[in-house]
Amino acid sequence: MADPDIAAAQPAAPPVAPGTAPASPADAAKRAEALVDKAKSLYLEGKYQEAEAALLVAWELNPTFDVAYNLGNTEYQLKKHKEAATYLSFALRHWPLLKGVAKLRPNAEKWLAESRAQVGALKVSVTVAGAEVLVDGKGVGRAPLEGEVFVDPGEHRVEATHLDYEPASQTVGVAKGATAEVKLAITPVRSEAPTAAGATPDGGGSAAGATAGGPVAGQLPAGPVEPQPLPEKRNWVPVIALGAASAVGLAVGITSTVLSRNARSDAEGYRAQIRQANRGCIDPPSDLIDTCRDVESEAERAARFGTVSVIGYAASGALAVAAVTYALWPRRAAPAAHGVRVLPQTNVGGGGVVVVGAW
Repeated sequence: MADPDIAAAQPAAPPVAPGTAPASPADAAKRAEALVDKAKSLYLEGKYQEAEAALLVAWELNPTFDVAYNLGNTEYQLKKHKEAATYLSFALRHWPLLKGVAKLRPNAEKWLAESRAQVGALKVSVTVAGAEVLVDGKGVGRAPLEGEVFVDPGEHRVEATHLDYEPASQTVGVAKGATAEVKLAITPVRSEAPTAAGATPDGGGSAAGATAGGPVAGQLPAGPVEPQPLPEKRNWVPVIALGAASAVGLAVGITSTVLSRNARSDAEGYRAQIRQANRGCIDPPSDLIDTCRDVESEAERAARFGTVSVIGYAASGALAVAAVTYALWPRRAAPAAHGVRVLPQTNVGGGGVVVVGAW
């Protein structure tokens, strides 16, 4: 198991039941840390399955590198190579730059290599950010995925779904220790054009419409029928541009969120070193001055990236709303054709003609 000095990082908020107040990140971190300590004791007693159960709950509360490291180690001991590879690869991607945990990294790399050799890996990319990715019907995250998806050797069905796009899927085979690349292109949903009212399948009108709306035999029409203007053609270039800009904003928000979480994790690691020394940063000794500066620096980075992520998400949402609004806004009718028409006019005193022009 991990070194007891590893502290839990700041978490993402856990799921909250309807009608209850959400737990604070600090509360979730404390609960996760207690579960990790419990799992360590169970691990040392050889109770790997009980340790696994406790760590899975800790992962839901606080998905940080130290929980992933301990969980990956436990799954490795249980010979659950697919799960071990998943958690160990996460831990290595988010490994903090702390001297106290550097000695543990070779273990994680060794366990990952051994587990990775027993399973296959899928490298999935989707053309639209935010699309849900499913492997064999089970969700594995939203595009863009952070890392590989580890699977048992054999054939697997990979799907990408999105509310505004047609789903796409691909069946791919992967051997033990190999990697298969999957590229899914999803296209916008197209709406069917409605059939004109009163039209028959062969393109003609109904008999009732010919008599009710047309002239009666023996009578002259009151005047020529006004042609109905055609709707203006939609220009889809702004929709595509706004959608692309929205995707960029979403990518910026996701990237900044990950960077902010990593910075918070590093800051908490430095705080753990200070707590271990039973000192503080108000008047730190000389050997802790650099560590206190690191805490302040990482905290500032976390706040800065957190602000950027909020701006990215807000911009992405605003651009997406603008794209949808433009796409659904009613189109204007095209202007009537230019020209001059002569219409007959009759009244009690006589008759004449009226000249109507449009320029």
